[in-house]
Amino acid sequence: MSVRPQQHLRRLPSTLVNRIAAGEVVERPASAAKELVENAIDAGAHRIVVSLKEGGRTFLSVVDDGVGMTADELVLAVERHCTSKLPDDDLDDIRTLGFRGEALPSIASVSRMTVTSRPAGAETAWSLEIDGGAKSEPRPAAHPLGTRVEVRDLFFATPARLKFLKEPRTESGHVADALRRLAMAHPGIGFRLDSDERTLIDLPPVAPSLIDSARPGGSDAGRLGRLSAIMGREFADNTVAIDANREGFRLTGFAGLPTLNRPTSQHQYLFVNGRPVRDKLLVGAVRGAYQDFLARDRHPMVALFLEAPTGLVDVNVHPAKTEVRFRDAGIVRGLIVGALRTALAAAGHRASTTVADAALGAFRPHTGHALALPMGGSRPVTLPPRGLAEAAAQFMAPLGQPSARVEPAAAGPAANGNGAAWPLGVARAQLHETYIVAQTAEGVVIVDQHAAHERLMHERLKGQLEADGVKRQALLLPEVVEVGEDGARRLAGRMGELADMGLVLEPFGVGAVVVRETPAVLGELDVQGLVRDLADELAELGDHLSLKEKVEEVCGTLACHTSVRAGRRLSVEEMNALLRQMEATPHSGQCNHGRPTYVELRLADIERLFGRR
Repeated sequence: MSVRPQQHLRRLPSTLVNRIAAGEVVERPASAAKELVENAIDAGAHRIVVSLKEGGRTFLSVVDDGVGMTADELVLAVERHCTSKLPDDDLDDIRTLGFRGEALPSIASVSRMTVTSRPAGAETAWSLEIDGGAKSEPRPAAHPLGTRVEVRDLFFATPARLKFLKEPRTESGHVADALRRLAMAHPGIGFRLDSDERTLIDLPPVAPSLIDSARPGGSDAGRLGRLSAIMGREFADNTVAIDANREGFRLTGFAGLPTLNRPTSQHQYLFVNGRPVRDKLLVGAVRGAYQDFLARDRHPMVALFLEAPTGLVDVNVHPAKTEVRFRDAGIVRGLIVGALRTALAAAGHRASTTVADAALGAFRPHTGHALALPMGGSRPVTLPPRGLAEAAAQFMAPLGQPSARVEPAAAGPAANGNGAAWPLGVARAQLHETYIVAQTAEGVVIVDQHAAHERLMHERLKGQLEADGVKRQALLLPEVVEVGEDGARRLAGRMGELADMGLVLEPFGVGAVVVRETPAVLGELDVQGLVRDLADELAELGDHLSLKEKVEEVCGTLACHTSVRAGRRLSVEEMNALLRQMEATPHSGQCNHGRPTYVELRLADIERLFGRR
């Protein structure tokens, strides 16, 4: 066996050090674009233009109209850890997106980069070229006020990283996603993205008066308009506004109604002090706020902006600056969950307009194409090219029943009038002992009686739990659960809160707890599995979300089994009573799984179906 010769310690060349560091800061063209755009935002730019070729692999440029740099500042800007953003060297008071002084030298070390800049009042601009980390002397150049950074042959100096890049279209998509997130957080800045002669993003700046929601009487219409341009018009039409404060933290933004949901969480945008972040705490808080309204495989659409005191949040966690840590994570999580639930409760029985759009689309004559409804658990409905009456009958008829049978509502005091006095109208008929048809002043409402009553029962059960507390049941033989030293410590720190939820624990030696009481509503359960899962989620989310989920999941199960079943014939009084309860109950626009409880068809839309408009 050969003996490896001893290697002496030595200092690595600066170019190699920069390339190693670039691996953390610049993962792909989108990372480089994000860093350069953040620099432009910090420089006070009003408009930023990004251009790509081959997804940024061969060419990437970022042009801004910010404050610009002198020749001496250009030379320093491409040196590691040189920055103008920490005037007092205080990492506890970071007010800019960039602050580490790593972006430009990291990008320059793995590419051929040219930086051209002109500050206000200067007679000429200056340009600096860096080739794989080796920089030239600055020279005069022609350029308007601001800075232009051109990056060519990205990763030519690190061929291994180059091999892992995806197709140009994929890389362009990542750049566009990064730019959209920054555009959401900074609506006062105009953004444009050009890729291979195509314009992917073109967002004009929003007037400051439309985004100054912090001042008395201020409006957030401009921010919502920017979000609508990025997330789609349906998001703007089906959201509730968020504005809440707690102990120096302020949360603003918009949250989609539960019936406006998606199969993944990629439409959840979270920002801390104007910085786009992907934080498990914030994602977990959103999940906790919506857990009672959506199925486990559906996710809401949200755009939340958290303003935090700089001394209470640490953004110096990772070179990519997409992770943050809070000094008191419980305050932040409580603020998010409370604000979202309050806003959703204020929405009352409102459901998203996409529900009615899907229904209208299903009623229109089709050519055999499948229509995928936007709610969780729905399957595409394929309608043959028939007349409207046949198509409507097939869409409304349950499986196995050839036609719909209409039960007219008997005349009575509650059924008189056109329903103008009630948002959900008055009952006119019952279809298939499952659907209630009500007339409103502006159209027709069709209610799924089982889904609606399920939500009403669920809210009633939750109210009872909140009023009387979670009843406990003592275990005849207390169970000892091994969770490890860290898990036991996390559980011990939350024992008071867990007891409020009905789970009574006590420390038991090193790395174990003993369970003495459990929530009575859960009945018989796997105590060992519950406590271990709870310890794991405390490590991930820092809260007792799992236990709340289990308690409220049981409430949902009980509500499902005790609610009015499909197939039961209701009287006129019962149908109208159900409608009135829905109007008075928060969240009644969707069942416990995020599906709509009713569909509202406007009279104008119905008239269009029949060619009257």
